[in-house]
Amino acid sequence: MAGWDPSQYLKFAGPRARPALDLLAQVGLEAPESVFDLGCGAGNITRIMAGRWPGSAVTGVDGSADMLAKAQSGDDAITWVHADLGHWSPPAPADVLYSNAALHWLDDHETLFPRLVAGLGQGGVLAVQMPRNHGEASHTCMVEAARAGPWHDRLAPVLRPSPVAPPEVYHDILAPVASALDLWETVYTHALDGDNPVVEWTKGSALKPLLDVLEGEDREGFLADYTGRIAAAYPKRADGTTLFPFRRLFMVAVR
Repeated sequence: MAGWDPSQYLKFAGPRARPALDLLAQVGLEAPESVFDLGCGAGNITRIMAGRWPGSAVTGVDGSADMLAKAQSGDDAITWVHADLGHWSPPAPADVLYSNAALHWLDDHETLFPRLVAGLGQGGVLAVQMPRNHGEASHTCMVEAARAGPWHDRLAPVLRPSPVAPPEVYHDILAPVASALDLWETVYTHALDGDNPVVEWTKGSALKPLLDVLEGEDREGFLADYTGRIAAAYPKRADGTTLFPFRRLFMVAVR
């Protein structure tokens, strides 16, 4: 996949940060020695973590060089690591492995999550948030638009209709390897401004891999099809805002 665009992703930095902060609030450790932000992106949440735990060694890990370039532009003591999260492991047992809106891009969660727990020290915490909005129009319209035009053969390999399983699946994966486990879901109703802002939101996340494989008229045609479907699914309200309900799955596992 082509490099991520920090400016596109951060257009909605405020709404995207809320679940990250809600997850962070559930990590109960007062003074962890080693903290890793997996899928740190542009580093805005990593810096909040460093501020919460000023005595900790905080590391941001991401597979996007573009995102890390943005993250490294700040003057701080955070360590930034360019790595594939599908194969990364902490160099020593970690106190906190935190990941906000990143691990849904990886497959084989049955192996991934126990491996991450195994990378914790005793009493260490794995805290994860993943979007689970894939059954809603923001994502189903992508699948419909992808299958509706001459671009469908090129988009089929990158479609991921359900990358995140229901909570009970993660209970069964994590309960055998965790001493304590908390799972919950939250639906955030974001009030967004602008013209068809849900499209602008997904351009910075789920829509991007599909746009990356198209060009020219096919890219324009697919985007126009998706844009029309989204406009119908998320109409602008009388006050000019567009309401965007978004479901997210949270888990906090203690080794």
